[in-house]
Amino acid sequence: MELILLQKVKNLGNLGDKVNVTPGYGRNFLVPQGKAAAATAANLVDFEKRRAEYEVKANQQLAGADARKAQFENVSVTIKAHASAEGKLFGSVSQRDIAEAFTNAGTALDKSEVVMSEGPLRHIGEFDVQVHLHTDVHIAVKVIIESDD
Repeated sequence: MELILLQKVKNLGNLGDKVNVTPGYGRNFLVPQGKAAAATAANLVDFEKRRAEYEVKANQQLAGADARKAQFENVSVTIKAHASAEGKLFGSVSQRDIAEAFTNAGTALDKSEVVMSEGPLRHIGEFDVQVHLHTDVHIAVKVIIESDD
């Protein structure tokens, strides 16, 4: 399936690129999310007419993500969890828990922006967790997990 990208997509391409993707990825994710359009002659002409508009929108999103990144610098959250005497949690701390902790601390964060490549946290301690605010904007935040005893 050939598509025109309407915004930058990680590991796929930049604004205006024509890409070939599997039909399911295009039909179920890229097109409904507004990230791409079918590469028909009419859509190509329409895209070229609106290219400046798409670029302005992309620059605004990047500027907004950079502004949000400044809010996360030198910020950490502490999460209380039930743990054993050895420091192992009864349960785990997931993306949702981290996003809620930051939101409760006054810095809005969505769970989809929290990236935990090694899975949920299952021990007490300090952890660096990646936050992806935009395709090009990433920051590591500190999450401290303490026992609730």
